[in-house]
Amino acid sequence: MTKQMKQTELPITDEQLIAEARKAREFAYAPYSRFPVGAALFAKSGKVYTGCNIENSSYGLSICAERVALFKAVSNGEREFLTIAVVGMDSSPVFPCGACRQVLYEFSPDLTVLTLDNNNVIKHSLKELLPDGFSLQKDKRDE
Repeated sequence: MTKQMKQTELPITDEQLIAEARKAREFAYAPYSRFPVGAALFAKSGKVYTGCNIENSSYGLSICAERVALFKAVSNGEREFLTIAVVGMDSSPVFPCGACRQVLYEFSPDLTVLTLDNNNVIKHSLKELLPDGFSLQKDKRDE
């Protein structure tokens, strides 16, 4: 398995997932914002997919760490996720942006979101961060 996709034993601890996000942050390409972000997404299968933000001089073409991790996972056949950890460089919490929240909601509306506040792990549910997320059709997840 590659460094970016690790098989883990269920369950993974919050601290382990945060550590994976910190490792991913080291690969961030953030020459414009100088705000590197790392994410680690824990799939129901037990695998962890990581991502970092990748900026572009045409700002709209940049992509967040959370979507990089999710897209890697989906492109490897994953469809169900339990937890995502998101970290930046300072001691302030880093939460997924609105676009990332919506994309994550597509696959896992019950996802747990972890971040750090002065090195303390804080948790929120995705539904708490994105109440009434958009869906084209009602499905079993929303009942």
